[in-house]
Amino acid sequence: MKKVTVIFGRTENNYSAYVEGLDGFVCASETFEELKKDVAEGIEFHLDGLREDNDPIPEVFRGEYELEFKWDVQCLMYYYNHVITRSALSRFTGINERQLGNYATGRTKPRPAQVQKIMKAFHSLGNELASINL
Repeated sequence: MKKVTVIFGRTENNYSAYVEGLDGFVCASETFEELKKDVAEGIEFHLDGLREDNDPIPEVFRGEYELEFKWDVQCLMYYYNHVITRSALSRFTGINERQLGNYATGRTKPRPAQVQKIMKAFHSLGNELASINL
């Protein structure tokens, strides 16, 4: 099955998404849960519009496809700020809290090495939690 990448981001008031390879498609919703649903429905609506206008359908959307979700750092940190504090994330990543705050608010964008540290920290935490048995 072909994979379609959906990139999640954050605007001032909403979560937003765009789909790689589907020019002209953007979506925004108040919550992340709504956004995931709206993206799936919106893609089909967008493709219907392309068909009606006799515009070409990108190859990946011909047949079955699976959505793969990617977050930008600001969106990820905003969404999980009630679950993991910047202090805890600082301990996991080795990045100081102030810099993490700049990433979370969008004042600065992390370099690729910093993105990797943040991603590794979230994956490490997720693996630790997944290994717990009660």
